[in-house]
Amino acid sequence: MGGTSGKDQDVVLAEITKMLSDGLKTQVEPFPDSAQEFAKVLDELRALEPDDLKGRLVIGGFVDHPYGPGDQRCQECIYFLVHKKWCDLPELSVPVEPDWWCRLWKI
Repeated sequence: MGGTSGKDQDVVLAEITKMLSDGLKTQVEPFPDSAQEFAKVLDELRALEPDDLKGRLVIGGFVDHPYGPGDQRCQECIYFLVHKKWCDLPELSVPVEPDWWCRLWKI
């Protein structure tokens, strides 16, 4: 589990929720419009220490509300595991709420 340091998923979700609600500034822009731009963001994420949760959130561009064209949400992303409330993109691999969003959103 990337970014969790063996912590319980609910504990990590609470940490993320607090960081985002406290106003953590994340990189929502630029949204990667091509495979090359997407890969560049993934490379930035891979360069982080495995337990750098804040770094994942910042580089991933997480926000705790729908964002982008049509108010996109994690819930509609191909990486979202509905029953686990989890982002299954290996470079992120964090618990998420269905109404959140990140710039690696993909349908």
